[in-house]
Amino acid sequence: MTDRLLVDFFYAQQLGHAVEALQYCVGHAAAVPGREVSVLLNAATPTELATWCPALSAVFPVDGPFLQADPAAAQRLAAVPRDWDWVVDDTRRHQPFQLDLFPGMRDHYTASDAHLRPRTGRSVVGAAGVGYLPHQPVRLDLPAAARAGAPRRVGDDARPRIAVLPAGSSEPSLYPSVASWLLVLDALADAVPGLQLVLLGRLARDERSSTSWGRADVDALLAHRSRPVDCVDVPLAEQLAVVEACDVLLAPHSGFGMAALAVGTPWLALSGGRWFEYWANAGVPFRSVLPDPARYPAFSQFDPAAVVLDGDDGPRTPSMTRDRVRADLDRLVAGARELLAGELTHERALAEYYRDLRATIGAEAIWSIDGVHASHL
Repeated sequence: MTDRLLVDFFYAQQLGHAVEALQYCVGHAAAVPGREVSVLLNAATPTELATWCPALSAVFPVDGPFLQADPAAAQRLAAVPRDWDWVVDDTRRHQPFQLDLFPGMRDHYTASDAHLRPRTGRSVVGAAGVGYLPHQPVRLDLPAAARAGAPRRVGDDARPRIAVLPAGSSEPSLYPSVASWLLVLDALADAVPGLQLVLLGRLARDERSSTSWGRADVDALLAHRSRPVDCVDVPLAEQLAVVEACDVLLAPHSGFGMAALAVGTPWLALSGGRWFEYWANAGVPFRSVLPDPARYPAFSQFDPAAVVLDGDDGPRTPSMTRDRVRADLDRLVAGARELLAGELTHERALAEYYRDLRATIGAEAIWSIDGVHASHL
């Protein structure tokens, strides 16, 4: 009899949380041959990512509020099958501070407990007793049409290509300014002969994740002397296909950086803001350029980030000021060259990242999906 498992992962809509869910789906599928794994996601999440993951049998989007209480949570589960062998939940459902912060998540799991009927048991993602293999490679199989369209956007000639996502979906103070990004583009264009830069992002404002920048900010980068290719606001599948066709993605901390790793493209992270990088895709190299904690404090996580006035650039968290970007230009360029040359292995990237992160925030503050950090501290 086929073992059927549901990953109940109703959390915030940011794209990166969908990638987290896929890691758990892949690990639970790999542990039991023939197991059918499905996932339940917040419908405001880019749920199409789950349809591109070969390990998954089905995805169930649940359209309910996350930040507000949801008296109708039970009705929203009507389309989700009730009977499973296993149901495994996001571990956050058992963290009281999360339930207090996000009443919609609290109400979802209360309704889910009543609606779902696991025959064998209910547990949490990654539980060994359910059958789980940690740190399995996650690879998205993008639609053929999206992959076919990538060369039409960026070309198919042999040249170095770096995709750039200047900001994620949080407030603008958590990302570098236009002026800072122009410094970065100048440094890359000068350092890498023949480099093609590709600009990514999503300006549309709706319930899904979008870039916190505006049109004028994007246009200022598109006017850079390197003449970046404009892939802003193209559909997600096509943006990821473009990233797959590039050698590197350069971006601050964002869920899109995690998605880049899931299409096999190394992520060069201008690390800082509230969150450090906590997911690494098996087999895919990466670099996180961490800020000097004495000069540019970062990684407040759930606490508000400190903000300073960064001259003409306006309010910025210290790790995203122009001074910090200027201070780390050489390290960004070195990381880009290293990744473009294919010189960095995944294992060395992990070892060096956690060595540097430990020096930045201390070993006790570090956490990661699947506890990958533990063997590197």
